[in-house]
Amino acid sequence: MWPGGGYSRGESMSGRIAMAPIKSSWPIIVARLSLCLLVWGAMVPAALAADRNEPKRLLLLHSFGRDFRPWSEYARSIKAEFEQQSSFALDIQEHTLLSARFNSPGPEAPFVDYLRSLYRASPPDLVMSLGAPAARFVQKYREQLFPDTPLVMTAVEQRLVNRGALTQNDVVIPVRNDFTAFFGSILQVLPETRTVAVVIGASPLEKFWLDEVKREAKPFEDRFELIWYADLSFEEILKRASTLPPHTVLFWQLMSVDGVGVAHEGDLALRRLHAVANGPIFSYQEAFFGRETVGGPMHSISESSKETVSAALRIFAGEKPGDIKIEPIGFAAPRYDWREMQRWGISESDLPTGSEVLFRERGLWERYRWQMAMIAAAFLVQAGLISGLLHERRRRRLADVESRQRLAELAHLSRYAAAGEMTTSIAHELNQPLGSILTNAETAELMLKSASPNLDELRAILADIRRDDQRASEVIRRLRSMLKKTPFEIRDIELNNTVRDVIGFVADVAKGRGVVLNYLPATAELRVRGDPIHLQQVVLNLVVNALDAMSEIQTGKREINVTTNVSGAWAEIRVGDTGAGIATDDLKSIFNPFFTTKPQGMGMGLAIARTIVEAHHGTISAANAPSGGTLFKIKLPIARQAFALQQHD
Repeated sequence: MWPGGGYSRGESMSGRIAMAPIKSSWPIIVARLSLCLLVWGAMVPAALAADRNEPKRLLLLHSFGRDFRPWSEYARSIKAEFEQQSSFALDIQEHTLLSARFNSPGPEAPFVDYLRSLYRASPPDLVMSLGAPAARFVQKYREQLFPDTPLVMTAVEQRLVNRGALTQNDVVIPVRNDFTAFFGSILQVLPETRTVAVVIGASPLEKFWLDEVKREAKPFEDRFELIWYADLSFEEILKRASTLPPHTVLFWQLMSVDGVGVAHEGDLALRRLHAVANGPIFSYQEAFFGRETVGGPMHSISESSKETVSAALRIFAGEKPGDIKIEPIGFAAPRYDWREMQRWGISESDLPTGSEVLFRERGLWERYRWQMAMIAAAFLVQAGLISGLLHERRRRRLADVESRQRLAELAHLSRYAAAGEMTTSIAHELNQPLGSILTNAETAELMLKSASPNLDELRAILADIRRDDQRASEVIRRLRSMLKKTPFEIRDIELNNTVRDVIGFVADVAKGRGVVLNYLPATAELRVRGDPIHLQQVVLNLVVNALDAMSEIQTGKREINVTTNVSGAWAEIRVGDTGAGIATDDLKSIFNPFFTTKPQGMGMGLAIARTIVEAHHGTISAANAPSGGTLFKIKLPIARQAFALQQHD
């Protein structure tokens, strides 16, 4: 009995029903209800979680084949969109109708039975058809196959949708082919087009589109001629495409079955056509773009895929398919292949407004930007270094020219100073021939006053006058040569003769000072490259210094020895004296400017001599001879080596 009767029902251990007083059963009833609630509360979330973890099953039905373009590209894009947008596992099972690729497809019942038996136990959560033939098949057999399963029809042209067979369980993502706009874009990019050859097959679907193209192309009948390849074999199409008349373009629609009933793969057929065609190929299918077609207004596969996946996810979320309405998707903004444009001479200025040019070949800079930047930077650094080196070289040359000018001026002043020191000796050397000339002239005058002058004696007197005149002229020539101010000029000279001129200039001076001046030239010709005046200045400075050293010697041998010889690749000049020598501590400093051991000396003679020798790529050194006195050595590169050193500088 219930509250009025005082009893409730319970199950005994033996399974029989027993009646117990209600008053004594309330605690038991409450405990059992609490236990049931706990169990129910634990089972429901677990069931829901299991339902969420179970993957959704999607049946994807192809019209022509899993790898048949353009629908294969739609399938690939849709699956990629699912991976990005869905938050749950998805089991995609794909099947292919195939019958749409044949003129006589045969009965469809076996394929229907196959699908029915395959999905009888566990039907898919969603059916998705790709292309018009697959959509027609599912609508026709849905009551036998999937009467309660939602259907999404995608990648189907709006004219091929059977609107009368649509149910509240169906969603259509249609596309819209605008052939008028497409032909207009062809004329815009190629305004001289006179013929359009339409490549299309002979299957029922292709025949439908043949009629649609003819209908929408009527407004262009006065602009170009249409040629139809629908009734030809594909081999004949290839032959005609290779010999198209000028200003002809090819319009690729579809090729699944040619005019003689041979089935073709769309990819392979288009590639073969592109390989032989002597005219550009246009298509509004994006799947063929980027390989064989020029481009133009095209269907956007990504846009259709996003709409398709969005509709499917809304259905999975519980929305009614009949409430999802999608407007037909038209052509996207025109896109063109830069490579095909270059091939067929299409100018970017002729493209429709808003067009996008893809596959543009990058220039050398774009392809190797970092490498070119590094090379350019290296070139700039190298150019900067070269410019700096050239500038430094120019500065060095200017400095060298300026230093040589200063050297020439100092050497010239030094020669004047040396000439000033030897004025008395030079005057004496000139007075002797001039005095002899005067005496001989007076004698000749006296002889001419006699009645019968001795002609032989007169001839001898005239010969003496000529000899003394030449002697005086030679002294003046040598003096002028030594005092002449000339720029530093390198040329090929004979060193023996150069030194001999200096010896002849100071020979009388040495004789006047009681010093024996000996000169022993090299036995062979000794050619060097140098400035003769400046080299003579060096030898003159050394000989004059030796003469000054001899002035300190009152007794003993007073002698200066000058020699020239060859030492390996060098020409050598030695100037030695028998003087007192140079203090050991002074040997390291005698070539420094303003260093002198003479009371009245300026200390520039030997410094100038070293500068001149180094300018000739030579060396000069001084040492005390073992037998006494000082020995100076000058080494100059012989002519070939000197020329090489000059070129190196």
